[in-house]
Amino acid sequence: MCGIIGTNFISSKFDKSLQLLNNRGPDFQKAVKINDKEFGHTRLAIIDLNEEANQPMIFDDILLVFNGEIYNYKELIHVEHLECKTQSDSEVLIRLYEKYEFDFLNKLNGMFSFCLYDMKKDRYFCARDRYGKKPFFYYFKDKKFIFSSSIKSILNLLDYKPNLNKVAVSKYMQYFVSYGEDTFYQDIFKLEAATYMIYEPNKPSELQKKRYYKINTYKAIKDEKQALNDIEELLFNSVELRLNSDVEVASLLSGGIDSSLLSALYSKISGKKINTFSVGYDEHKNYCELSYAQITANYIGSNHNPIEINQKEYINHFEETLEFLEEPHGDSAAIPLNILTKRIHQSGIKTVLSGEGSDEIFLGYDNYAKFLKYYEFEKSLSSEQNIFLNDIIGALQNNTKESEYLRRIVKKQNLYNSFGEIYTDIQRKRLFKKVPAFKSETAKQDPVDWMSYIDLKIWLGESLLSKVDRISMGNSLEVRTPFLDFNLVNYMFSIESKIKVGDTNKYLLKKIASKYIPDEIINRTKKGFNSPFNEWLNKEYKDSILDVILEVNKATNLFNDSYLLHIYELSKSNKFKQHLYSLYIFSLWYKKEYLS
Repeated sequence: MCGIIGTNFISSKFDKSLQLLNNRGPDFQKAVKINDKEFGHTRLAIIDLNEEANQPMIFDDILLVFNGEIYNYKELIHVEHLECKTQSDSEVLIRLYEKYEFDFLNKLNGMFSFCLYDMKKDRYFCARDRYGKKPFFYYFKDKKFIFSSSIKSILNLLDYKPNLNKVAVSKYMQYFVSYGEDTFYQDIFKLEAATYMIYEPNKPSELQKKRYYKINTYKAIKDEKQALNDIEELLFNSVELRLNSDVEVASLLSGGIDSSLLSALYSKISGKKINTFSVGYDEHKNYCELSYAQITANYIGSNHNPIEINQKEYINHFEETLEFLEEPHGDSAAIPLNILTKRIHQSGIKTVLSGEGSDEIFLGYDNYAKFLKYYEFEKSLSSEQNIFLNDIIGALQNNTKESEYLRRIVKKQNLYNSFGEIYTDIQRKRLFKKVPAFKSETAKQDPVDWMSYIDLKIWLGESLLSKVDRISMGNSLEVRTPFLDFNLVNYMFSIESKIKVGDTNKYLLKKIASKYIPDEIINRTKKGFNSPFNEWLNKEYKDSILDVILEVNKATNLFNDSYLLHIYELSKSNKFKQHLYSLYIFSLWYKKEYLS
């Protein structure tokens, strides 16, 4: 796991931009100049620890800077008859480009963002993995091209501070994060997941982007028994592939079914006593899952490391966490994740397995069952009933999510937008003086496919994975996600929806897990990775939270003060606390970036 950067010009600030990536790769750092261009790389050595695998890597006038892991690189060397001079997964990318040019990305099983620079053709070929695990930011204006794993590294190379992107703020208020190409800075963009980009300065169309992977929802699997056998085999293969490392791999263990099953499979495959880590709290025990994690740890016989956080430690890591995230991010679980990954790094571990992706592909969120009922209700309405509801919808109290969902049914709008939806359309109209508009994706016909797909794209791909990457790499720790092996994801979308839904959340996964982990873990009520953020932040910062929000709003003039006050008062009784947190995080970021 690493940090990458490149420019099509030479700058005296380049070294500092490279230094800003040091946490992503503390083991080796190097910059290379090619004519009037510069490329840099910081390395966290995981596979092939020798110097030969350091980057920027150059073979046959092709330069590579690469962040990530290609888990199937050994298989690719064999199957594709590649002649490699190193033992690293990095060189495989160069050899595949030589053989196929752009048409090799779907052969890769891994997480990646990279840039290949073809010196002979004066061509940049940049790509990002299917689900957005690894970041790729870029700037392209007035013939100036910069790319990096970090926004800060790009900002350092500019001679001005880009203006606030208000569309990103609107997306963030609805979905925890900005998504798609938008960052919070005008002129700085994200390369989207499952996309590659070509930059050829001498061609009329200078920046070309193309999606190389799309999820196919054709239902080929209609037998439950076959599905269970295939999923179990795919899971074993995925975990085994992600144990490919020249350093110790540990496992995050939350006490939920996902991390418990991964840890159990890891133990079984490796036949050794693995290291597991979990985090909890010394008060507000309703958020704490340490006792459940211990049950699984005892069951699989792991070397378990529980970490208990108190309010002081939480507050002490608050500002550092926001620094790691670089942009406003509404997920308060980033702070305990920061403390956890820091402790893991301090223990000497460089790589861990984690359970992201399971909820989205196995239908783990309780919301899914609730929304399927809404979809059934929508189908049951006659045109007369719909007209009647349309007449009375305006009289309903519109500050509840339930009334919003009913309104969407009547108005024929997307019923389900994302698990991570915070401010609804009506709430954003009350929040913003003028709502910055953006286009939403049209829902798929099958509600099960749609909910799984859009959560994989926005909640997981934009929110969860960006949080995990920024925070873990801030602590020089690589996180591997077996549930997001593309073979498993593709297979799950090929299963008939009725079989996937079953009679409980994670119906199919629970049947498989029953072979490997205790029933107590399988049958417990699902809890997300949460924390007492509202209680601790309110206790620490009190009314200064509102003061910062109002101060920033005076400068931006984005929001209605009366609605800000309304949200703040509701948060004191533990209502709308996520709404307030998102406002507070944005305001802290804006104050630091534009008012300091």
